[in-house]
Amino acid sequence: MTAEGAVPEPTAKAGEEHVNTTRAVPLLNIANVLTMSRLVLVPLFLLALFAVGGHDPVWRWVATAVFALASITDRIDGDLARRRGLITDFGKVADPLADKALTGAALVGLSVLGDLPWWVTSTIIARELIVTLLRFWVIRHGVIPASRGGKLKTMLQAIAIALYLIPLGEFGEPLRWTVMGAAVVATVVTGLDYTVRALRLRAVGRRARGGRA
Repeated sequence: MTAEGAVPEPTAKAGEEHVNTTRAVPLLNIANVLTMSRLVLVPLFLLALFAVGGHDPVWRWVATAVFALASITDRIDGDLARRRGLITDFGKVADPLADKALTGAALVGLSVLGDLPWWVTSTIIARELIVTLLRFWVIRHGVIPASRGGKLKTMLQAIAIALYLIPLGEFGEPLRWTVMGAAVVATVVTGLDYTVRALRLRAVGRRARGGRA
């Protein structure tokens, strides 16, 4: 079995001296560059969001475009990393952090501007923080793969935030609340599911280690 992020090379023929059969994935690769670009886009997004008081229609469209661009890179960098074997430890940490930084900045910004209730922002951010802490808590026992519910949650959050960024006016409120409500429900449900899976993984890992923490 080859290490994750390493690309196997042809095995040595009989009689040949054994050599290293893997090549390291460079830290500076297209997937990681896209991840870092998403982090750079976060302050640019906030500048556009708060420009001219935060409710100028033109600047709200600019903020929406920056948010959409950053969200697209989130999908592209993950696909590239898996398809081209560019998975690195840096990417495993930086990718979810960049995603949470973008989502958190958008939610807090919208709440500061009075467009989104603080309880919505608090619920989503609290869930993401708890899941992040759980991920580090059980990392010695294994990695919990992303579920379909988690992917749905991420998509709903992105769509809901985009709807709040776009200057739709009052007639857009029912649509905004419907999608954001679905996003909040998915956020809470998947958070509980992740918690259960994390506890089970840690219990299995502790049994395998003879009960040690």
